[in-house]
Amino acid sequence: MDGVLHVSGAPIAGATSAVRRLREAGHRLRFVTNSTTRSRAQLVEQLSAMGFDIHEEELQTTGSVAARTLAGRRVLALTMPGILDDLDGLQLVGMNVDAVLVGGADEGEEVGRVFSYLNLNRAFHELEAGADLYCLHKNRWWQTADGPRLDTGVFVAGLEYAANTEATVLGKPSAAYYAAALEALDAEPGLTWMIGDDLDGDVVGAHRHGMKTILVRTGKFRPDEVERSQVQPGAIVSSIAQVPDWLERNL
Repeated sequence: MDGVLHVSGAPIAGATSAVRRLREAGHRLRFVTNSTTRSRAQLVEQLSAMGFDIHEEELQTTGSVAARTLAGRRVLALTMPGILDDLDGLQLVGMNVDAVLVGGADEGEEVGRVFSYLNLNRAFHELEAGADLYCLHKNRWWQTADGPRLDTGVFVAGLEYAANTEATVLGKPSAAYYAAALEALDAEPGLTWMIGDDLDGDVVGAHRHGMKTILVRTGKFRPDEVERSQVQPGAIVSSIAQVPDWLERNL
């Protein structure tokens, strides 16, 4: 959603109207996000304040997927405090864990506390002792109104390197995340369009799952990445504001 519907809380021109028009055209909608700074309820509240008509049951977050995947396991969670509501039900502990869960980076002071040397070293020791490594996503960077910022992937890569392990990605571009979205929509992959700004997380991930894709020139869009990629989107449009008209002409 960040980069497609808004950037740093500022709605992209025409985005609220586009969501409304897609609904009016009869399209079933699912909002899938790798956001790790707010809970699902908080994200819906934020979007509503921007003027979007989005219901909580339509929104899929990485935190809710983590809660289902890691249910019943002891988890060391290096995450932003805002998503703890989505992790409700997990056994969040600090030692002798079954899994280390990494996710969340922002521009505030919290990220420094979450990813302190002490916490990262604790995670490393738990991984060395046999815990499995999971991450809400592995994005290298995210786009803000002030430019790109480092994201969770840099911390995940460091732990993978130190512990000689590989993280299981729970959010985009994992096949399981897209499968969950399609199940919620009761939709076939080949009849479903993924609209995103992130070539790797949105376009490549959805393409691998058999979905059709539209890449918008907002948020994380970089033309040089498109030129280098072996996977090309089905369409490239200026922003989500153009999507309803594009679908009307091409479906």
